Amino acid sequence: MNAAVPPSPAEKRRYVREMFSAIAPTYDLLNHALSLNIDRSWRRRALRRLAWEHRPDGRYLDACAGTLDFGAALLGRPGFRGQVVGVDFAIPMLRLGAGKAEGRVLAAGSDALQLPFADGTFDGAFVGFGVRNLADLEAGLVELRRVLREGARLVVLDFTTPALAPMRALYLFYFRRVLPLVGRLVSGHPTAYAYLPASVKEFPAPAALRARMEGAGFRECGWRLLTGGIAAVHWGKR
Repeated sequence: MNAAVPPSPAEKRRYVREMFSAIAPTYDLLNHALSLNIDRSWRRRALRRLAWEHRPDGRYLDACAGTLDFGAALLGRPGFRGQVVGVDFAIPMLRLGAGKAEGRVLAAGSDALQLPFADGTFDGAFVGFGVRNLADLEAGLVELRRVLREGARLVVLDFTTPALAPMRALYLFYFRRVLPLVGRLVSGHPTAYAYLPASVKEFPAPAALRARMEGAGFRECGWRLLTGGIAAVHWGKR
């Protein structure tokens, strides 16, 4: 498998699952180190868009949950009394995150394209750096909408490419040169951290992602750029 995004949905699904399972032991270390811990503040800002305060005792879905950082962050919010269910098809990632938030995040091994929940199960859902990896983005958004109750929100946090030239140039140098080298040396995986910039390059820009969310049936959609356009938080209502 080369550094480019795999060409077919089936190949992408297989590659993503195998890749994240392989890098699970070093994922948290690299995630925080390579982002200079900015990813923690991104999650906090994304959770503000979830509007969980309206249902602090509700049930919330952490889709493409990885090592459950996002779910643990919600459980750590003052006043939150609800339940978080984390779903990912890379089981080693879930296992490594099992101790976070004192094990209060319930974990389920499942593909986000085929969630094992009834319609309207959740009072909100969030995805941190995961929708970009779905084999079928549109189908994934439709499935996430299906499991939300009427009026519940979906919040998506993911990378994007800065529009301003100086930030864009610095970002692309880091993403294409520094990150793949450090990621390969620490994780031992030959292509995982080259896949990241390739997948971001092919991912819809914020306005296009909002259109995809609206096409999937979400309303009141919007987005906000973070840290000069390195990342963006998106939201929409069922």
